[in-house]
Amino acid sequence: MNTDDIMNIQHLGRADYLQVFQAMRNFTESRTDETEDELWVVEHNPVFTLGLAGDPAHLLNAGDIPLVQSDRGGQITYHGPGQIVLYPLINLHRHGLRVREYVHLLEQVIIDTLDEVGVAGAQRKPGAPGVYIPGGGELAKIAALGIKVRKGCTYHGLSLNVDMDLSPFLQINPCGYRGLETVDIASTGVKISFNEMQTHLVKNLVCQLEAARSAANPQ
Repeated sequence: MNTDDIMNIQHLGRADYLQVFQAMRNFTESRTDETEDELWVVEHNPVFTLGLAGDPAHLLNAGDIPLVQSDRGGQITYHGPGQIVLYPLINLHRHGLRVREYVHLLEQVIIDTLDEVGVAGAQRKPGAPGVYIPGGGELAKIAALGIKVRKGCTYHGLSLNVDMDLSPFLQINPCGYRGLETVDIASTGVKISFNEMQTHLVKNLVCQLEAARSAANPQ
């Protein structure tokens, strides 16, 4: 499969969140019905981001990590090195997707990818978007979602913890949940490189979107 036939994939490397956030918003504002969909793949420098209706009280201790007010849904989360972030900039109508179906698709991409590399038990949690795995007696969060839809097109997206310093999550109530355990793939004992995991995740996202688009536009 040539992924460039489905969407234009941009690998941004390590980048500051605010710069990418502004670029996503500008791209979405300027796109037309003919604009090709894009997928931005990035790893962010340390940052806390707060959703549009997020409560700043969920930031317990910022320390030296900046806080950025975003316009995505959801509460507060952390982005940092060792975490894959995917920003699908897609026209939902083109793929025949409603917002709830799109969120379900993103979660399924993460679940399928984790299963593919040997991380057991990845699942949804009712009423709490994202992906979770069994933790110390309760489910622990391994991936977060936050999206924005403007003119029928999406920006923001998903983040998956691969091998990172998890301590900043102790400085917040992750996604607004006090005491929520946050884990990464490395802590499950699965050994996989960041680049390999990124390849798996991008491949599965493109495949899911291709399937949705084919179903919405049968030949």
